[in-house]
Amino acid sequence: MRRNNRSLVFGLLFPNGQLSRADLGRQTGLSRVAISGVANSMLDEGLICESGFDVNASGKGKRGTLLSIDTSRLHIISVDLSQEHLVQGAVTDLLGTPQQRMEMALGPDNDINADMIVQLVDQLRTDIDADTIIGIGIAATGVVEDGVIRESTVLGWRDLDLRGMLERRFGFPVTISNDVVCSMLAERFFGHGDKSMLFIKIDRGIGAATLIDDVTVIGQNHAGGEIGHISLDPESGVLCPCGKRGCLETMVTSPVIRERIRRASTPEEQLDIIRSCGEQLAAALAMPIGLLDINDICVYGPPDIVNAAFLEATQRRVDMVSSSKFHKHTSVRRCQVGSDIALRGSAIDVVHHYIENGH
Repeated sequence: MRRNNRSLVFGLLFPNGQLSRADLGRQTGLSRVAISGVANSMLDEGLICESGFDVNASGKGKRGTLLSIDTSRLHIISVDLSQEHLVQGAVTDLLGTPQQRMEMALGPDNDINADMIVQLVDQLRTDIDADTIIGIGIAATGVVEDGVIRESTVLGWRDLDLRGMLERRFGFPVTISNDVVCSMLAERFFGHGDKSMLFIKIDRGIGAATLIDDVTVIGQNHAGGEIGHISLDPESGVLCPCGKRGCLETMVTSPVIRERIRRASTPEEQLDIIRSCGEQLAAALAMPIGLLDINDICVYGPPDIVNAAFLEATQRRVDMVSSSKFHKHTSVRRCQVGSDIALRGSAIDVVHHYIENGH
């Protein structure tokens, strides 16, 4: 019960809330004694801090002390494994803001391996008091189940127990999630993300993540979000590495689109390619929009591809295939969080697990 109360209070303050103990009591329904006990323990722990006084007080009696997230005392080690030829790591605060960073650049013939991650984490933790580290967060491509990388074609890993390895080596709790899920969490809390949203990431591949009432949809086989392997042309489409034909990933990824644009003879033809790719994405989105009744579609990708023409074409086709008297308008928009999106999201993932599972 105490852990649940702590989660309720933290959720109202994260990321930028400022509330008094009285406000927290009113919004959670907890008693004054319960709120005081939870708040005092979180203050001692370094999760929250006192950040001023309630300016909306009536003027009678003592003004309430405001509580907010403490970004100065606790740390997270966050690692992003989703980028090509680059491993990024950072020490962040509770809001995922990097305080110290480190990168490992890889040559075209070098692959990421587990020893690199151990080395990176080891270097990042050197100058930090171990008592202030609440966990390690990893954003990885592929299917992740309980800290095990079940399948990552990009990383070339299969059934790698990365969490177990890191926890045995460092002794901190380790949280590993798909990089698209991590990016979605960053957009939810630091961009314009709704509590229910579809997040699409276009890069070397194309992936999706779904949030329903602030709960991430993982799927029974931990593979929720594999939108790239929805087949739009199973009869005559391009053969996909997954074995099917006409998968979205053979049509709408950065390398595929850029190669098509490179071969185009005129600027107008290039623009038509961008628009057609937006329409193909909309075709894959139509069913989850109708099934889940989601109004917020966020697309993350390089600006030369996820540009105004792409988003306008996607929006037009989404409106055409999903609008009805039962479903109000679904907005297709560009992601508002830029660099470090996966790093920040993996840090938020650690914070959520820490709050929910105790310390």
